[in-house]
Amino acid sequence: MNIDTLINARWVIPVSPDNLVLDDHSVAIQGGRILDVLPSPEAREKYTPTHEQDLGKHALIPGLINAHTHASMSLLRGLADDMPLMTWLTEHIWPAEARWISEEFVADGTRLAVAEMLRGGITCFNDMYFFPDVTGRVTAAAGMRAVVGLIMVDFPSAWASGPDEYVHRGLEVHDQFRGNGLITTAFAPHAPYSVSNAPLEKIRTLSDELDIPIHMHVHETNEEVKQGLSQYGNRPFERLDALGLVTPALMAVHMTQLNDDELQRVADAGASVIHCPESNLKLASGFCRVVELLEAGVNVALGTDGAASNNDLNLFSEMRTAALLAKGLARDASVLPAAQALRMATLNGAIALGIADQTGSIEPGKAADLTAVDLGDPETQPVYHPLSQLVYATGRDKVSDVWVAGKQLLRDKALTTMDTEEILSCAQEWRARIAESDRE
Repeated sequence: MNIDTLINARWVIPVSPDNLVLDDHSVAIQGGRILDVLPSPEAREKYTPTHEQDLGKHALIPGLINAHTHASMSLLRGLADDMPLMTWLTEHIWPAEARWISEEFVADGTRLAVAEMLRGGITCFNDMYFFPDVTGRVTAAAGMRAVVGLIMVDFPSAWASGPDEYVHRGLEVHDQFRGNGLITTAFAPHAPYSVSNAPLEKIRTLSDELDIPIHMHVHETNEEVKQGLSQYGNRPFERLDALGLVTPALMAVHMTQLNDDELQRVADAGASVIHCPESNLKLASGFCRVVELLEAGVNVALGTDGAASNNDLNLFSEMRTAALLAKGLARDASVLPAAQALRMATLNGAIALGIADQTGSIEPGKAADLTAVDLGDPETQPVYHPLSQLVYATGRDKVSDVWVAGKQLLRDKALTTMDTEEILSCAQEWRARIAESDRE
């Protein structure tokens, strides 16, 4: 049978079923989708590919899914470090955004982020930022997959003048990408402390009508909880629940301040939690109760947060940190094993984003979103357990090849749809402009 592509790998790790490693297997791709997963000798007899790639030292895994980003904030990487969240936001990030946010900033920052993520094995990201239409167009042009957030805050910005215009422009973006094979949308109210009740109620109604997720920072810090109690008389999560937002559509990001009742309510509601361990550690925001959430049946995915607070978009690092942090907090080395960490960075992310029918695992019928990781170097030898090696010994520097919808976007560590030198030059120009303004 003639097919588009055949990838022969030393190991194929499909993620579903759980904890499965297939030795010397191949993935057959036709029309951008996975046609078959089978032993390599059988694949060579059964299929005649237009393109064939042998990855004799590699693990082939589903493309990683970064479930929480602010992609274009990559241009603010390292601008303000080593300070508490609200100081970082109010005294540094928000003033910088007020001065610089524009279509140009978002386009250039997104290109930088997309290049970084593809080089690190990420094939899809869930974004929250201004000018989501620009983010979507830039991402689609690179051939990457994304869920772009229809941002909402109470205050005016370069994107919109107030809640009514945020909703109006967000719906326009949703319509713009309707039917797009790579770009989908989610409502993205920033946080309970930055969005009041009326806009949240409107978003809840529209989310139900359009059947799209809601992506929101929730209980990121203890200060946020205190502020909610002072302003509204209840904890922010309780307020969101009273407004009807705690449903399977909710992607609650961070969730470092959960009490027992809230944890159970998340499980009962079927909401997803997006865990950003390195951002939470860097900002000293607190610890997400990941093990207890997983034990309660909650879908927990992984995100990097933005490069302005992390300071990278590295899901391999997040997997390792999430696993080690969970073990240390639980004082139990068996919790959050490697297979579960990889699932959080792939299929769980797809479930949270509402696209698990399309991506997140290597299964026939799904889009061919794939990442090849070279385990043949001294840093990753010998290989006893490929799954463990991916989480505990491997870094994003071992990613060699990436496909999205069957199209190869990274070939032997080189981007195929983006001009790396142009992206780097642009980043340097922005650094000069922003650094000069900070000195004024």
